[in-house]
Amino acid sequence: MTKLPPVFIRLGVTLTTCAVAALVGWSLWNYYMNAPWTRDGRVRADVVLVAPDVSGLVVQVAGADNKAVKAGEVIFEIDPSRYQIALDMAQAKLAEAQALGAQAKRDAARYDSAAANAVSTQDRQMADAKAEAAEAVIAEAEADVALARLNVARTKVRASVDGQLANFSMQPGLYVTAGQPVAALVATNSLYVDGYFEETKLTRIHVGDAAVIRLMGGGPEIDGHVVGIAPAIADNERLAAPTLLADVNPTFTWVRLAARVPVRIEIDHVPAGVTLVAGLTATVDIRARYGQVDANESP
Repeated sequence: MTKLPPVFIRLGVTLTTCAVAALVGWSLWNYYMNAPWTRDGRVRADVVLVAPDVSGLVVQVAGADNKAVKAGEVIFEIDPSRYQIALDMAQAKLAEAQALGAQAKRDAARYDSAAANAVSTQDRQMADAKAEAAEAVIAEAEADVALARLNVARTKVRASVDGQLANFSMQPGLYVTAGQPVAALVATNSLYVDGYFEETKLTRIHVGDAAVIRLMGGGPEIDGHVVGIAPAIADNERLAAPTLLADVNPTFTWVRLAARVPVRIEIDHVPAGVTLVAGLTATVDIRARYGQVDANESP
């Protein structure tokens, strides 16, 4: 058997090594440039801003920072004294309106039962009008009572959803204003991941694709799937002009960086021992269709 000259052996080894290196380099370039993955992922959650519906002094605090609460559970209570007084006044006005209304109905009934020659038509019509006006006053007074009763009930600020209080610091004596948030309530089971993918990778991402999430802090992988891709992102080159005309930046940057588009990942399963906190950084890797050609794309 004839042996190959050493020069051919060295040439073959060199070519093989170059071919393998080129293949590995191409694979790495394709993975880093085209594969649907990103290190720019964030764990997010639905947050409800807790705000009182009425103003007043806080008299009792039941909630605490990081405390889990159930929907309908009282977080804190506002002094109901003035609202109870307003309710008592509204009820008193309702009683007065009902008494005047009853008298107006009796007067209208007497006019209607009187003989035709004893009471003029105008007097009958005026009596009926007073009775109808009295009914309207009663309806208004009933609405005032309902509003006052609602204000008394709203002095107890309750959790609107199951969740966990965050950044909550409150003591009795604090004055709170209606409509001004005083705490954040992170909704239970609302955690998800937003992956910010470069626009060049969106063609490989589809709703329903499986996703693998790795937290920067380490730990086992978290399974999820794509549930949506953002329909729009802000255009930094175009501003809102007072004339409502397009105000486009006249300076064009020759080095263009790919825009990043948010892709929402729903979490399917959280491994035991993993604690998810909204705001954590994660790496997101889309796995399901990577390497496949979409039916709508040309080969």
